[in-house]
Amino acid sequence: MKKVLLGKAAIITGANQGFGLEVARKYVLAGADVMLCARNAALLQEVTIDLAKLAVPGQKVCAKVGDVSAEADVTALVRETLTKLGSCHILVNNAGIYGPKGEIGTVDWSEWTKAIEINVYGSILMCRALLPHFKAQGYGKIIQLSGGGATNPLPGISAYAVSKAAIVRFAETLAEEVRGTGIDVNAIAPGALNTRLLDEILDAGPEKVGKAFYERSLKQKESGGTPLSRGAELALFMASEASDGITGKLISAVWDDWEHWPEHLDELSASDVYTLRRIVGRDRGCAWGDK
Repeated sequence: MKKVLLGKAAIITGANQGFGLEVARKYVLAGADVMLCARNAALLQEVTIDLAKLAVPGQKVCAKVGDVSAEADVTALVRETLTKLGSCHILVNNAGIYGPKGEIGTVDWSEWTKAIEINVYGSILMCRALLPHFKAQGYGKIIQLSGGGATNPLPGISAYAVSKAAIVRFAETLAEEVRGTGIDVNAIAPGALNTRLLDEILDAGPEKVGKAFYERSLKQKESGGTPLSRGAELALFMASEASDGITGKLISAVWDDWEHWPEHLDELSASDVYTLRRIVGRDRGCAWGDK
């Protein structure tokens, strides 16, 4: 693999399994120094040892246990990253959970709010903690994990759907706040992945997540889903200098031709394509609905 991240340092949250681990692997192979963060200490230590075997002499693979929804943990993570890696250029906000499954009136409220705290507040806290450093160096890449919950209703998994929609709009908003500072902020959708989150859906059953979504998830499990590598390739591209200037977008690893977007940077920057927007009547040929 080309060392497109040589000289760069990255924080990857939720990095001890699934998609976060695949992104971490890609980044290490691409030459980056990495700080891995997750809540499961034993698993985090195990994958850190494995990833360190892929590093070249002088390359740093570090880890810190932490909960991104806890401000003190986030502050400590960023402080340790800057101390051990010397800098930070890339933030991958991957940590996230589905939250409770079932209709909103039946789920445990504390579990519902915890999903919002991890998926939304956790990502925002990470951004807040790193923004001063990114602004001071005039460069930064913030890569936010999103997914189908941002663009479609998900009955029975409302906390996840709400959090994914909210965090995309936050990414769009933050991109505007830091426009012109050298900081790019984007959300990526890696596709239908066969990870522990899919297993949670299947374990919950059709009674809680709905028959249609359950059957779709079952077919995904049987087919193998989207390879983790495809979304990780997008995360690598968005972390590299090849994507400089692409900001404020929601990008699908599967459906978007993102490899060629740099050729259309001016058009991308001047348009609201690949963003969340309201569908009005004229968009669907319903002339009766608009003035």
